[in-house]
Amino acid sequence: MSLASNVDFLRRLPKLDRFGRLPELGLRRDIETPLVEIRDFGANPGALRMFAFVPEKLQHPHALVVVLHGCGQTAAGYNHGAGWATLARHYGFALLIPEQVVSNNANRCFNWFNPEDTARDRGEAASIRQMIARMTADHGIDQRRIFITGLSAGGAMTSVMLATYPEVFAAGAIIAGLPFGVANDVREALTIMRATPVRTPHRLGDLVRKASHHQGPWPRLSVWHGTVDGVVAPANAREIVKQWLDVHHLPQAPMSEGMVDGHPHRVWWNEEGETIVESYTITDMAHGTPLGIADNELRYGEPGAFMIEAGISSSFHIAKFFGLTEWIREPELAAEARADVKPAARSQSNGAAKPARKPAAKAATPAKIITPIIPPVPMPDFTEVFDPLMMMHARPEPKPTPKQEPRRRGIDVSAVITRALTAAGLMK
Repeated sequence: MSLASNVDFLRRLPKLDRFGRLPELGLRRDIETPLVEIRDFGANPGALRMFAFVPEKLQHPHALVVVLHGCGQTAAGYNHGAGWATLARHYGFALLIPEQVVSNNANRCFNWFNPEDTARDRGEAASIRQMIARMTADHGIDQRRIFITGLSAGGAMTSVMLATYPEVFAAGAIIAGLPFGVANDVREALTIMRATPVRTPHRLGDLVRKASHHQGPWPRLSVWHGTVDGVVAPANAREIVKQWLDVHHLPQAPMSEGMVDGHPHRVWWNEEGETIVESYTITDMAHGTPLGIADNELRYGEPGAFMIEAGISSSFHIAKFFGLTEWIREPELAAEARADVKPAARSQSNGAAKPARKPAAKAATPAKIITPIIPPVPMPDFTEVFDPLMMMHARPEPKPTPKQEPRRRGIDVSAVITRALTAAGLMK
């Protein structure tokens, strides 16, 4: 990054408070929260705080969702905005929300770019792993039903956890985040947030494969990003998808394309017909978590700073991708679920209100089928104006130990075509 770029970066920072910190964006202290802090969960080398919510009724086998907030946010604030505790209560799964502290990062960003916090069994990544172990032991969590999601710096930290502990997670979801291993210091992080370079899929996949000794199977992944994100360039979503398609040995061309609640949705599945990677491109949305009415006609979360009304409920769709929304609640709980519904609010983008989009019809349009033999269609390379949320500091990265790449599996074209026709409603 040039001197001119550094000067421009400093000029664009919001006004610092008297302690030299950025404003605590989205941080509200008047929120009533069901989250409970748990203090004893291990050595905690990353010095994070642990918050959890466990509803009275849990679906079987017991499941856990880990949620990582963005810069300037807290566990309670992000939970309130994204509606995860309400979802957990409705569908009966445990919730873990780690929280960053100002002594680690003045702006409450998870240090996703710092080698000392992003390596297996070190720093913040190790602390989050210890929290998961505590939740698993306390609540009988099925180790095959642990999931993780996050926004922005939390999304980038989700990439870290999926790469460094792939055996722990069945699936993950990254909202406005970044690929794993692409930044090792603050200068690289700021550059990539602004306009990430194009890398080959194999090079990106190697970053994940070298992060642990794991040989597979690998976590499934859902990727979300707004097309006018000025904080984390939308091209990062393209790179995340490339990275995990290579890890899963899937073709770069989508196997299905369609619209969900008015937004483009692309899908990749394996030879068994299971959706492995999916991506949502949220049209005309800036940096934040997309909110809207869910398929069950309920609303989860509340618009605010970086919580954006977009006509689609990302939290619900992510929980659905995790396989958590098929649980049938007992009849007496239905009224309670409806009571949690919030009316639609005006859309907000980086704190500024704008007219809300009308929610689209819930039925997705028929899928457009693309076979794997068609060359990949590249996403546009965005270079939006950079409006960073963090001031960061990093330390040197340890050299990863190379290891042999697992043998690639071929794609069963016949099964792929059958899966595609089924998705389009042309075959049962």
